[in-house]
Amino acid sequence: MKVLILAGGFGTRLSEETQNIPKPMIEVGGKPILWHIMKIYSHYGFNEFVVLLGYKGYIIKEYFANYFLHQSDVTIDVKENKIEVLNTSSEPWKISLIDTGLNTMTGGRVKRVEEFIKGERFMLTYGDGVADVDIKALLKTHEEHGKAITMTAVQPEGRFGSLKFTGDQQIASFQEKPKGDGTWINGGFFVCEPRVFEYINEGDNTIFERTPLENLAKDGELYSYKHFGFWRPMDTLRDNKILNDLWNNNEASWKLWK
Repeated sequence: MKVLILAGGFGTRLSEETQNIPKPMIEVGGKPILWHIMKIYSHYGFNEFVVLLGYKGYIIKEYFANYFLHQSDVTIDVKENKIEVLNTSSEPWKISLIDTGLNTMTGGRVKRVEEFIKGERFMLTYGDGVADVDIKALLKTHEEHGKAITMTAVQPEGRFGSLKFTGDQQIASFQEKPKGDGTWINGGFFVCEPRVFEYINEGDNTIFERTPLENLAKDGELYSYKHFGFWRPMDTLRDNKILNDLWNNNEASWKLWK
């Protein structure tokens, strides 16, 4: 089953970084966050990826075109113009890197690769967030209900800490950034049937999270998989710092692989 990864946006809220590289190439623990997302899926045996490129997509192409250089020890014979890879162990990935347009919206990007799906079920996620989602359990849920699409639902942490009181003014405890008010939001990590493409009909301007998902919900074709574990998008420099701190302190819950 193919895994589609949306990796074409401008990443404007991370403009300090994305002036030079696309958002999915911003590093966490010395590797692009895109690599981390692919490792999550690969851990569960899903190794065929279709990366939907846009802004500075050539950088992602160059990264994977030179993947052995990034991952392996090499001997370079400058005189003979030869490169010998000394250790060839690597991920068993097959990656299609597809230019889906600079200004194309999320739904338009998905629609542009319909021919690569060939009428098969597929997975879809964003190229800027990680989670310890059980992909096999997500797929099992999808298979059981038979709807067109399953969306992973998550509860983000609150923006601010919360206080608990013993009386009107006496503070009993302080909890830093607890879960939100019980609201569930779109956490990405979708499983889709090919009929989802029928709902993407506004061309490149289709925002997947609006008309397509709204109409799928109206038709009773949108189901959820509730994820109670770790989930974090990388929307800001602060998010990037938090993810790097978790990785460096061996607290990266999304690192399911060995």
